[in-house]
Amino acid sequence: MAQSIIKTSRTTRPFKWTTIGAWAVLIVAAVIALWPMYWLFVTAITPTTYAIKTPPDLIPVHASLSNFQRLLSDASDYLSWGKNSIVIALTITVFHIFFDTLAGYAFAKKQFPGRDILFWILVATMMIPSYVTFIPLYVETRNLGLLDTLLAVILPGMAGVFGIFLMRQFIQTLPTELLEAARMDGCGELRVFWHVILPLSKPAIGALAIMVFVQHWNDFFWPLVVLQSSNNYTLPVGVAGLQGEFTTDYGIIFAGAALAALPMIIFFMIFQRNFLSGVRMGAIKG
Repeated sequence: MAQSIIKTSRTTRPFKWTTIGAWAVLIVAAVIALWPMYWLFVTAITPTTYAIKTPPDLIPVHASLSNFQRLLSDASDYLSWGKNSIVIALTITVFHIFFDTLAGYAFAKKQFPGRDILFWILVATMMIPSYVTFIPLYVETRNLGLLDTLLAVILPGMAGVFGIFLMRQFIQTLPTELLEAARMDGCGELRVFWHVILPLSKPAIGALAIMVFVQHWNDFFWPLVVLQSSNNYTLPVGVAGLQGEFTTDYGIIFAGAALAALPMIIFFMIFQRNFLSGVRMGAIKG
């Protein structure tokens, strides 16, 4: 009776100080990057009398929820601010994904006169500071009667040049043969876009969704300009208004900022698998 013996050899990698050094640098960088977020939540659950003492407590030994209770009682519109921020950020993100992907598909896979020139003119507009456009944008918003409405914040942000650039770079890497096969099966352009381009572009869409959501969730200046009623404020504008004229209640401000940061963290955790792969794959082909 023949008997086969399978020998497995375990290879060990040689010890390298460079590996330890790299891990040490990464750990230090992670601590530095996460420290502001840690300090935000520590201060949020620390009563104001203990939050402003010197030296501060690095560990929340006096933790309580009093700041959050005072926030919800003193800032009666806080829940409205949160609802407005969620509506604005999610709506803009959805429109960004649709319009940026649609334009990126046209620039990447469609042939029309002046395509490349038009694309690079569009990209060149990224060098124009956004603050230059605020005055004409405000005048146009006022003429349309949209001041102090959520539409005044949503409409200017429904598409973006960077999103078009990102999606175009990613869609260029998709095989053209798949699109031709879908057309041979009788799919029109919209069906090709919906059933082929969108599913294959999920990594880039995830990266774009995170960047757009975080940008407009944290947007402060434009909502401050066009929103006038307290119940229409977004969270950044409302939390900034919690600061008193002569005193600063750090407990309430940090509690409001901590609650405002939670949706961003949750949104990032949902799309984090696609974030790095989308940015990396979108930069492969220029």
